[in-house]
Amino acid sequence: MLSRLMSGSVRNLEREYMCTVRLLDDTEYTCSIQRDAKGQYLFDLICHHLNLLEKDYFGIRYVDPDKQRWFSTVHFLHTAQPPFIMCLRVKFYPPDPAALKEEITRYLVFLQIKRDLYHGRLLCKTSDAAMLAAYILQAEIGDYDPGKHPEGYSSKFQFFPKHSEKLERRIADIHKTELIVKSWPSVLLVRSVVKAVGRKQHFVSMFT
Repeated sequence: MLSRLMSGSVRNLEREYMCTVRLLDDTEYTCSIQRDAKGQYLFDLICHHLNLLEKDYFGIRYVDPDKQRWFSTVHFLHTAQPPFIMCLRVKFYPPDPAALKEEITRYLVFLQIKRDLYHGRLLCKTSDAAMLAAYILQAEIGDYDPGKHPEGYSSKFQFFPKHSEKLERRIADIHKTELIVKSWPSVLLVRSVVKAVGRKQHFVSMFT
């Protein structure tokens, strides 16, 4: 009897895998999943962990040695080879950011835009890129304060893969002079992204 129970416990352990999910704030969420679980199960676990209700804009990216791809919620997790390294990412930017109801949704979208800008995945004009960076700067440090923000203060932040001193100055100028609405920075950022890259691109799942 004891041997059968132990055998069953071993088999259960063999069917479980540890899965690590990289979140948008660069923290990691680790959970134990059954081999026969589907992607929807993992996605629901992540959303529950984050208290994320507006799920439609998000998806799971699977990282393997060759490439990254979206993991289908209807596929079994065992189709990916352990160790499981997954990433929660924004799959679609919302067409109407004002329609987002939850703070956590707006915050995650904000983090995705910040990530996409940093990795050079948002193709837009320099002026639009500077505006996006200024909004990020506003979110990071608040209103411009000459007593706290000396010359060159924006250079401490890395908004793009590469940028010039001229662009840094432009970002600081916008941050100093623009009337940045006292609203969730993510909402303003998404509106700027829609303006910068157009309505067609923000529906494409190009963002990782």
